[in-house]
Amino acid sequence: MKAKQNNPISFLSLCAGCVILNLLLNTGVDRLHLPVCLDTIGTVFSSCLGGFLPGVLVALITNLFRGIFLDTNYIFYSLVHVFIALCSVWFFRKKWNKNFIFVILYIVVLTLISSSFETFFISFLNGFKTSESSTVLFDQRSLFESRSLIHLLDKAITVAAVLLVLPLIPDSLKSKLHFTGWKQTPLPDSMKITIKKTDRRTISLQAKIVVVLSFAAILIVGIVSGISLMLFRNYTRNEHMKLAQGTAKLAADVVDSNHIDDFLAEGENAAGYQETEKLLYQIKASSPDIEYLYVYKIEEDGCHVVFDLDTEDSMGSNPGDVIPFDDAFLEYLPALKKGEEIDPIISNERFGWLLTVYKPVYDKNGTCVCYAAADVSMNDLRHYEKDFLFKLIILFLAFFILLLILGLWLAKYNIVYPINAIAFSSSAFAYNSDEARSKNIEELKNLNIHTGDEVENLYHSILKTTQDSMNYLSALQHKADTISRLQSSLIMVLADMVENRDQHTGDHIRKTAAYTQIIMEKMREKGYYSNVLTDDYIANVVQSAPLHDIGKIQIPDAILNKPGKLTYEEFEIMKTHTTAGEKIIAQAIETMPEADYLEEAKNLAGCHHEKWNGKGYPYGLAGEDIPLSARIMAVADVFDALVSRRCYKEPFSFEKAMSIIEEDTGTHFDPKVADAFLSARDEVRKVAERFESNFA
Repeated sequence: MKAKQNNPISFLSLCAGCVILNLLLNTGVDRLHLPVCLDTIGTVFSSCLGGFLPGVLVALITNLFRGIFLDTNYIFYSLVHVFIALCSVWFFRKKWNKNFIFVILYIVVLTLISSSFETFFISFLNGFKTSESSTVLFDQRSLFESRSLIHLLDKAITVAAVLLVLPLIPDSLKSKLHFTGWKQTPLPDSMKITIKKTDRRTISLQAKIVVVLSFAAILIVGIVSGISLMLFRNYTRNEHMKLAQGTAKLAADVVDSNHIDDFLAEGENAAGYQETEKLLYQIKASSPDIEYLYVYKIEEDGCHVVFDLDTEDSMGSNPGDVIPFDDAFLEYLPALKKGEEIDPIISNERFGWLLTVYKPVYDKNGTCVCYAAADVSMNDLRHYEKDFLFKLIILFLAFFILLLILGLWLAKYNIVYPINAIAFSSSAFAYNSDEARSKNIEELKNLNIHTGDEVENLYHSILKTTQDSMNYLSALQHKADTISRLQSSLIMVLADMVENRDQHTGDHIRKTAAYTQIIMEKMREKGYYSNVLTDDYIANVVQSAPLHDIGKIQIPDAILNKPGKLTYEEFEIMKTHTTAGEKIIAQAIETMPEADYLEEAKNLAGCHHEKWNGKGYPYGLAGEDIPLSARIMAVADVFDALVSRRCYKEPFSFEKAMSIIEEDTGTHFDPKVADAFLSARDEVRKVAERFESNFA
């Protein structure tokens, strides 16, 4: 199966269509003054059809468009819509849309997300202000309840619309709209599950990418937010300063410097006082940020009030009143007394956090007779900064989620899946046959990784290395098989040479090899000596079985082929075939130490005439001191001698031979070996019949 290629047109069409759907439905309900928004139907559609990336993109683009062309606050609703997209993807991937209870739960979750965010957002923008007869908690709860009802209806309509329309969309179209990024043959779900369960040394690559992206994003947003906040603060302060300077300048221009003493002495009764005061009120009303506007004459004993305008919260001082100097102004007193201009002053004392600008009022001689002062409240600056930072964080979180999803999406399809697929396929390699090795290559080729970067280079390098390795292994295996067959043939030729010297034995070596295999398989079936009877052990014993009488090559023909019973001296010579065979194989081991089967051949040759009760030869070993392979050969050797025709005897019947084996169990033979042999009666009979055409 080839990798599915995403069609950019399908992706863009899905996103554009869902954004337009959001905007049209939202505009429609607004014009009809309906108590719902319907601005997330497209977001939910794109999430369930396309996945995380289209869903988040639609959520962001919808609110960016509304924020630019309708109301800037819509931009900050991007975050809540992004969360709705994430929840929707999760919901539909779990296939919970087929369960009514989960559908209700889904609607409730979307409602809680929307109403909680909107309650907090509105309360924050309003500074959590309440009326005198209420509390913050009560107002927020009331707002939350009212918004929850609206959002519950809105989300119920949204989910119902999506669930009704989805079944009408053809599966072929759904497949085209589902956005993936395979750069290889798509992995089956079973392989994905296996890969996820694979043990890792510390942390997965995907988790590392999340950590790196998160750290980088937090670092960037921290730096950008700090710089933005500093620039915003400086800009806002400069604007406040310009406002204060302009206001103080206007106030200084409208005050008649020639009548300052009259204004101080007579107040409102002085000619022109009320007209000037009226102009000052008009100047103050030009901006809501102007907290106080007043005109002072600086004397040694304090500030003498010429004009002091009333505010909503406090009454201004009367003309002629003396106001003591604030601590923040003490360092500027020498300059003020001289009538010089001073820099703007920021103070936070009895009148609050204020930015104050003093503007000298000069008479016709150029002498400073008083100062016009404007105080701009800096309390709003804190609110502006909090509002700015809050909105910045909301935007950051929304775009951070988009960047995280995009980064994970790219990493998953370009790095994580390809590398895991290579690792999984490589770990499942089998090397025991040409077919298995060819299958390994095909599995790697079928991955078809084409990321176009270093991962693809790695894939092709591994593929080439694997092909070369498999070819080399195949060549080695063929050579090893050839050598093994050659060794087996040589063993059989050598055994035949010895057997041909002994006119009594016939096909003895082949039959005993077959019997040993039957015995060992039956023993393993019964659980006897299971820790010893491995596949390799059985193969070694069967391969080396023909060599058990190799020592007879050193026995004189007269003794080896004597038709009658051997004398005591002759039998003693005959018994030496065990130690002679042991020495011959020991010499072979010195030249081929890596041939494991020769160790068992040595045991067989030297000990196959030992008896369980210790009365055998050549060493008189007893019980499990006798090598297991020799105990097995003892049964096979005796049975074949019993049922075979010799020049000095007729063959025993199969049943008679079996009864003799049974009688000698525990004396001559290992009980477990004998039991396995007797239990394999049918298999033994088939071997005997194949080699012997005549039973007595």
